[in-house]
Amino acid sequence: MSEANGIDLGVPPSGSGCAECDTAGGWWFHLRRCAQCGHVGCCDSSPARHATAHFRETGHPFVQSYEPGETWYWNFETNELYEEGPELAAPVSHPDDQPAPGPAGRVPADWAKVLRG
Repeated sequence: MSEANGIDLGVPPSGSGCAECDTAGGWWFHLRRCAQCGHVGCCDSSPARHATAHFRETGHPFVQSYEPGETWYWNFETNELYEEGPELAAPVSHPDDQPAPGPAGRVPADWAKVLRG
């Protein structure tokens, strides 16, 4: 795993939450960070699945979990999980006080039912 194959160690994350959900006033379950450009998007368990949409738009193959304490990577091209990888530019997760699902104040009371729906 290196910059040559879709990882840029110097690029900071785009923000503390899913870029598209923040713009639209939406919410997410968990967050993923593009290892190439820093785009933060919501996971496939989230209603909008913006991390996968970002891969489809850009072809950037690797995301890293943007959840506190998680260091794994996912390769969209090969559907491979990597338990660890290089440390990306800080911050390496959303703020510890940001809930999952999040962000606070935008998650519906019936969020679990929405995700199962």
